[in-house]
Amino acid sequence: MSIPSTDENMRYNVTSRGDDTSNEIRDKVLSYLNEFGLIHDEVHPDIVITVGGDGTLLQAFHHYYESLEDVCFVGIHTGHLGFYADWQPEEVEKLVIHLAKTPFQVVEYPLLEVIVRYNEHTRFERYLALNECMVKTLEGSLVCNVDIKGEHFETFRGDGLCISTPSGSTAYNKSLGGAILHPSLSSIQIAEMASINNRVYRTIGSPLILPQHHTCLLRPVNDVDMQITIDHITLVDQGIESIQYRVAEEKVRFARFRPFPFWKRVKESFIGE
Repeated sequence: MSIPSTDENMRYNVTSRGDDTSNEIRDKVLSYLNEFGLIHDEVHPDIVITVGGDGTLLQAFHHYYESLEDVCFVGIHTGHLGFYADWQPEEVEKLVIHLAKTPFQVVEYPLLEVIVRYNEHTRFERYLALNECMVKTLEGSLVCNVDIKGEHFETFRGDGLCISTPSGSTAYNKSLGGAILHPSLSSIQIAEMASINNRVYRTIGSPLILPQHHTCLLRPVNDVDMQITIDHITLVDQGIESIQYRVAEEKVRFARFRPFPFWKRVKESFIGE
């Protein structure tokens, strides 16, 4: 899908990681785009430019998660090359000209929906994750029943579970031995953290990839303090009845002005030239 960006009414915002280098580049982008007559709007932007790294873009995503249908993201990295922040600082002028003068491609990637239900039965919270959701306990092993498509699959015992999006498959999921998925695949992945497998307790011991129409439900066996981390946001709570995961109806939208070779990025990040 292409969107013309030559409309002078296009609204934008620029966010920064907060260090001196990122703030300097943010101010430069703001100045350039103002000169082109684009509208700076922090509340209802059409496009959000992040300056920093993948973490900065994650923060911007969660800030604008309620208006994902209207917002596109593009990232400038001021550290290591990221999977979301793919423009380099020396390319700022080129990016600004693209933003102001040329149409851009919109690429949509799937997100993870997380619904936390509590023992009161009437209370629940819904979250969206761009990368992953990790579940642990504050003390001891995590013990929970894992249901897939409404049927009991296994009882997990171990340090925790990581449920990731295809975009997040290169993050913590990879360190757990999970598969790297192309971000266009509409799926979620479940990876184990140090599962307990012996003569008494067994788990599948392998990452699971669920398609869009499948739901995973975690039901804690014990009433313990649960630590749930959604991207960079950590929740600690007791009395959790279940945590439900599936591919969200919403998608994250990225503005593309040039090819974004995912497998080349994987090679550069983990193998090198």
